Amino acid sequence: MTPQEKIGFKTQLKTTAELIIRERIAATKALIDDAQEAANSEGKSSAGDKYETGRAMGHLQKDMYARQQAENQKELEHLQKINTGVIFEAVQTGAYVRCAEYSFFIAAGLGKQRIADETVFFLSPHAPLALILLHKKVGDRFLFNKKDTAILDVF
Repeated sequence: MTPQEKIGFKTQLKTTAELIIRERIAATKALIDDAQEAANSEGKSSAGDKYETGRAMGHLQKDMYARQQAENQKELEHLQKINTGVIFEAVQTGAYVRCAEYSFFIAAGLGKQRIADETVFFLSPHAPLALILLHKKVGDRFLFNKKDTAILDVF
């Protein structure tokens, strides 16, 4: 791969990650709205406390979804700060790491994704594996899934 192709590929990875996170934010917003609507529409019943319990559950759900949305928003903000126009010599945030069996993009914790006919594991820079990979270079080795794995390329 030429340097321009490497930069283009990392840009594609970042764009895909942003899209996934934006979809998560939109889905979470819909869940927040649904939970709020459910809490608001909970009617008084002859069961007494059932009304208050239903409202409280709706608010708890809304709060849980709001926390998820805040985390997604924070992850999107961190992702947007990554400069994909740099080719790295060692693993760091924004680096793509290719190994014989696995490839990683250190940017956002999105798990396994299929990009351009390639499976890439999107790792948060704070994930345990990302911390193991940090500062490693081509030829360095690490343990992954109980297998000794060599880094074939970093960019």
